[in-house]
Amino acid sequence: MIMRSEWFLSFFGRIDWAEIHLGTEGGTRVFYKILGLFTIFISLLVITGMIEGFVLAIFSPLIRK
Repeated sequence: MIMRSEWFLSFFGRIDWAEIHLGTEGGTRVFYKILGLFTIFISLLVITGMIEGFVLAIFSPLIRK
């Protein structure tokens, strides 16, 4: 997804929100790259079994003890 952002752009098209908020002409490409990095990060957490601790650390302020 990171290396082939041009293919994703031609297949899925431009994202108006990304074009406005992430740059002038390359906002959609940047969005696809950020989405790819997020996917890699979450996948590594799942593979190593650290996803539960990560989710608990983020949402622990919302949980009453």
